[in-house]
Amino acid sequence: MAVITKYVVVRNGVELDREFLVKKEADAYDKMLDAADNLAAYIKNAGLEIDLDGKAIDALSVFLAKNGPEVTRILKGLKPTVPSVRTPGEEKKDDAPATKAKKKAPAAKTKPKGK
Repeated sequence: MAVITKYVVVRNGVELDREFLVKKEADAYDKMLDAADNLAAYIKNAGLEIDLDGKAIDALSVFLAKNGPEVTRILKGLKPTVPSVRTPGEEKKDDAPATKAKKKAPAAKTKPKGK
């Protein structure tokens, strides 16, 4: 019989659906959820003149928290590195097997004659 340790994130006394086999992944997920909660609170208290319901704010904050490094790049004025969204049946040009480029053999070093 094998013993498997599973990690579950508990938020507000409720166990979440996801289970993790690695503690580091569970901690990262918990940290992402904390960031999403903070973002949601910030958006709700920002006094924006747009009408967003709670579900939309929660979905937006989770998306931003999951993509934190990319959002940070964008806020710093850099272009995003995330590829464009594709439909499941659509193939990417780079998905085709790459042809191997022929490498040139390094030139043989020759010793000067007569020395």
